[in-house]
Amino acid sequence: MNGSERVGGRPIIGMTTYLQQAQTGVWDVRASFLPQIYFNGVNLAGGIALLLPPQPVDDEVTDRVLDRVDGLVITGGPDVDPARYGQAPHPSTNEPAHDRDEWEFALLAGALRRGIPVLGVCRGAQVLNTALGGTLHQHLPDVIGHTHHQKGDAIFGTSAVRTVPGTKLAELIGETSDAQCYHHQAIDRLGDGLVVSARDTDGVIEAVELPGDGFVLGVQWHPEERLDDLRLFTAIVEAAKAHATERVS
Repeated sequence: MNGSERVGGRPIIGMTTYLQQAQTGVWDVRASFLPQIYFNGVNLAGGIALLLPPQPVDDEVTDRVLDRVDGLVITGGPDVDPARYGQAPHPSTNEPAHDRDEWEFALLAGALRRGIPVLGVCRGAQVLNTALGGTLHQHLPDVIGHTHHQKGDAIFGTSAVRTVPGTKLAELIGETSDAQCYHHQAIDRLGDGLVVSARDTDGVIEAVELPGDGFVLGVQWHPEERLDDLRLFTAIVEAAKAHATERVS
């Protein structure tokens, strides 16, 4: 299917996935998966979700995949390999998921070249920042002195985030919002071209974006955990729809 065939229809949103050991019934195997709430958010916002599992990647693979999507969501997951931003691993940093890192960094680079709209969620915001030359705080409790951002046991913390006036995020969600957080890492030095679009009450960077006419936004929180508020999913779907129209006009 080419872009012209999709114009006027529901945009296709590529969504990256996990690749790790998983159990279902009698099976205990490495598997690709993504929690349903992620693609529920895309579907409810009017998009079609296309899951993109980590796999061997080169320029041809990246181009073939990106030819078929109108937007890209880089989802949450394990820590980015700190070697990608020139640091040794902290004791609390996950073992590197090299297959996922390589896949997502390649897709992101291709999407940025093509002007494909991008939404990064939690890890996705960190991938965006690192890919553009930024760094991360590897263990946020060392910086702010508490574990509220990642309580453990799959319990999300609620953070009040304040947006930066004049940013796309501020236009989308207003001055403040409650955010569902589950992260022990956070953005430290900004990647090239990025601007901060939200912080929480601790001063932690909770969102970044690329200024300009395109749509490239990374949020440190999990919008999929609050599907009563679809503004971020609607934003990526609408941006993807516009992109699909522009690239065949």
